[in-house]
Amino acid sequence: MNLFEDAVTRDAILLGLIWLAYLLLHSVTASLWMKHKLARLFPHHTPWYRLGYNLFALITLTPPLWLLHQGHAVKLYALEGVYFWLVNALALLAIGGFFYSTRFYDSAEFLGLRQISEQEKNVEDQETFKLSPLHHYVRHPWYFFALVLIWTRDMNSLMMVTAILLSLYFIFGSRLEERKLIQYHGQVYREYMRYVPGVFPLPWKILSPSKARKLLELANARK
Repeated sequence: MNLFEDAVTRDAILLGLIWLAYLLLHSVTASLWMKHKLARLFPHHTPWYRLGYNLFALITLTPPLWLLHQGHAVKLYALEGVYFWLVNALALLAIGGFFYSTRFYDSAEFLGLRQISEQEKNVEDQETFKLSPLHHYVRHPWYFFALVLIWTRDMNSLMMVTAILLSLYFIFGSRLEERKLIQYHGQVYREYMRYVPGVFPLPWKILSPSKARKLLELANARK
């Protein structure tokens, strides 16, 4: 039987391909190579890059999310009873952790509004090396919270495809992101990587206050 004669299999394969295209496009447009290339081609529009990138990423997210919710899928499992309350409590903690973490980011720069208001032509992020309380436990708290949210949902075949691909992207994508962070912050970030895990917190790898102070002192000395 042709795989595409089965609606469930067809939609799972199609969703996987759409997610792969989205994630590849997301990675390419976020790369320093692409930023520098576009800055050379359109120097007067460089301050708008970050806002345009965010809008583009949001709009192109529509196709995979539509198919995820409207496509044919087979139910794999649904957590009930005490497990239902446990996983949803974890999900709420992840959402709370995300909103708590935003206090320590420059939201204007993340959205791209500061670059526009200040007509910033430099394509590199301008935020200095900072450590929020959550960054003492994991280098990428947003990725960790996203993984908690993904894997605490009821699971069908389309959600499983989504969960696997996004999990791989967060894990391997964080490595690519850290290449940029090393370019921005140099040895400071390399030292930070020695002390704190990337995406999953580990009880035996927690950044102590004294080590955090030394890293911040080293970062300030580089300015």
